[in-house]
Amino acid sequence: MSLLNFRKNKVGLESKATPEIESLLKNYSIEVMPRTALKIDSFKDILPKNTRVYIAHIEGTPIDEMVATAARLSDEGFQSMPHFPARIIKDKATLKNWINRYKNEAGVDQALILAGGLSMPHGDFESSMKLLETGLFDAGGFKRLHVAGHPEGNKDIDPNGGNKNIDEALMWKQKFSSRTDAKVALATQFSFEPEPIINWASNLAKSGIDLPIHIGVAGPAKLQTLIKFAIACGVGPSLKVLQKRARDLTKLLLPYEPTDLLVYLANQKHKNPSLNIEQVHFFPLGGIKTNANWVTQNGGTSGVAANNSI
Repeated sequence: MSLLNFRKNKVGLESKATPEIESLLKNYSIEVMPRTALKIDSFKDILPKNTRVYIAHIEGTPIDEMVATAARLSDEGFQSMPHFPARIIKDKATLKNWINRYKNEAGVDQALILAGGLSMPHGDFESSMKLLETGLFDAGGFKRLHVAGHPEGNKDIDPNGGNKNIDEALMWKQKFSSRTDAKVALATQFSFEPEPIINWASNLAKSGIDLPIHIGVAGPAKLQTLIKFAIACGVGPSLKVLQKRARDLTKLLLPYEPTDLLVYLANQKHKNPSLNIEQVHFFPLGGIKTNANWVTQNGGTSGVAANNSI
């Protein structure tokens, strides 16, 4: 599918969107940290109305900063989805306090539940499942809970390189989705190659896991930046896509853009509507403004910022 289907978007820029890309990017989500959010004067200038914004909770970030960021995003009309990394949460009392503060001070009713990147937990929780088992998110009236998905595996979970532990965890999360009132979805790590994503999604369906997939995509960034993050985050087989690009001197200094990946996924989704990829989630590794502007230019109506919409 060619991307040469240009048309004007609502801000007068030439949009490269095809109907397939526009559909795939509808209701996309994006991620910020409190310190990166401070650099944005107004999220309404760069993000579509009601965009879901994940707030990454990095070890050492005070909960006050997390809650303040969530409150600001909610006040600007966006859906705040803070991370709850199990291994940095000391105990059930701390978890309850966080949930109450997000709810009461920022109107938050959705969360990304994950283990977190630490090798050893700081307290009582070692996995996302342990957090969910507390029942505190249901008691707190959370309407949406996202959990992690790994299209290319995760050696922190399966050190031998297999998928046994990941598959068991996904089955647990599938069963959990049937006993909670919250909507549950899989938010995945970013990848650079489409085939592993398609194969992973298809295999999930065959094994009876029908949780909607919000596929992680790295936004535009310098190649060196992406390689650094890919290695740090344990991105596996698709890292070779970046390494191959790095060996091509004509491309080394050009910023990476996720165009080819999204075109492939959009076309596969168009051919196979039952493919359980519901939305795209962007990791703005090259900056949130750069990422948002890229979607504006490539996503048609799906990329129009709130302050530019009619």
